[in-house]
Amino acid sequence: MGRPRPEGEEFAGHEHQNASSAKSDHQNPPPAATGNRASFIPASPPPAAAPSPYQATFGKPWTTGLFDCGENQTNAIMTAFFPCVTFGQIAEILDEGGTSCTLGSFMYVLMVPALLTCWIIGSNYRKKLRNKYNLVEAPSEDWTVHLFCSCCALCQEFRELQHRGIDPSLGWMGYLAQKQYTETQPPVGQFMSK
Repeated sequence: MGRPRPEGEEFAGHEHQNASSAKSDHQNPPPAATGNRASFIPASPPPAAAPSPYQATFGKPWTTGLFDCGENQTNAIMTAFFPCVTFGQIAEILDEGGTSCTLGSFMYVLMVPALLTCWIIGSNYRKKLRNKYNLVEAPSEDWTVHLFCSCCALCQEFRELQHRGIDPSLGWMGYLAQKQYTETQPPVGQFMSK
């Protein structure tokens, strides 16, 4: 009385049964599953997908927008006329003194006559800044921001460092001196008495 099965189908380790053995099936329970395709296997979590190079990575937002150059007017004017100086200040801070402001400015100036290729070095330092502070790559990719809005990008990077407590105009040694000075100051309002 069993239903007909296609050839080659197995059920819990048993092969195709004829009608005479089907009568005894209701009397004897089938044996436990043996690991073949008919047995029940607990579901395992799907394997983790490999990260795609096109998958968006997220980070913290920038403290100011790309076109907020008016927040620091001195830096905006300096960058408009001498972007190499602003770049040099940023490079000195990001390289922790390894690249001086003068050397960074010189590198930037050398890239200008070569078909305005200063965006290449600018985008590399923007990426370094983003990685250091886990910033999102916005409003566009680093190279496009530096290619089309290099002065605005430099101003934004300068402001980002300032909002994080680092003044790029002081240079790396000036930053370290300022940091040491603020760490060694005694608390205000405390004094010693006899």
